[in-house]
Amino acid sequence: MKNNRYLTFARFYDALTSNISYSERAKYLKSIINDLFPAAEILLDLACGTGSLSIELDKLGFDVIAVDASEAMLSELYDKKIENSADNILVLCQKMQELDLYGTVDVTVCALDSVNHITDKNILQTAFDKVSLFTVPGGLFIFDANTEYKHRNILADNTFVYDLDDVYCVWQNSLNPDDNTVSMDIDFFYPDESSGSSAYFRASDTISEKAYSVDELSDMLKKSGFEIVNIFGDYNFSAPAENEERVVFVARKV
Repeated sequence: MKNNRYLTFARFYDALTSNISYSERAKYLKSIINDLFPAAEILLDLACGTGSLSIELDKLGFDVIAVDASEAMLSELYDKKIENSADNILVLCQKMQELDLYGTVDVTVCALDSVNHITDKNILQTAFDKVSLFTVPGGLFIFDANTEYKHRNILADNTFVYDLDDVYCVWQNSLNPDDNTVSMDIDFFYPDESSGSSAYFRASDTISEKAYSVDELSDMLKKSGFEIVNIFGDYNFSAPAENEERVVFVARKV
């Protein structure tokens, strides 16, 4: 059965995240990898989305395996592969907790709070177990995660509006303070270009994210056979601040 999640979101995802420098994030990740596992060649981009980071990591010389559960997101990645002549990127449509590779990888990266999209702790543990299973001894697992602070103070019950050239997006959040889960109802309004009028289409997606504590994520990594090498603030090399919105975990397969 096809996974139609993020069907509309995938179409406008790149426009909504245009403020992110994927090239800088790829260089940041490479600097960590060069320091801890300089011989790394095969890299898994887990929950790769539309593949912007996969493309940049490919440019840096890694043999990239790009995995995502959404066919719509991966369709965008295929277009980017053609545009960037990134023929060597292997693309697989799989859920994180059902990861099944042909062999092992040296490094796994999982960016843009993808781990938060798994709101069941047991399923996230299974995803970590899968990453560990397909990681060589001494290999790395680097991922970022939205913090409890961000869920309670930034996302919370707030509404965000994005008025872009191709889409008008209304993003309405609802926080469950008991488990730090935020439900996000996203409405997209985009022009009907075929009508030649001011008519608009409307489409909606609903996603949820759960904020896990640093201790929870650390315990899950240890249970999966990883040791914590470092925990950084939002794509920097400093310890996370109290009001940090995103943290970066660097773990090594024992």
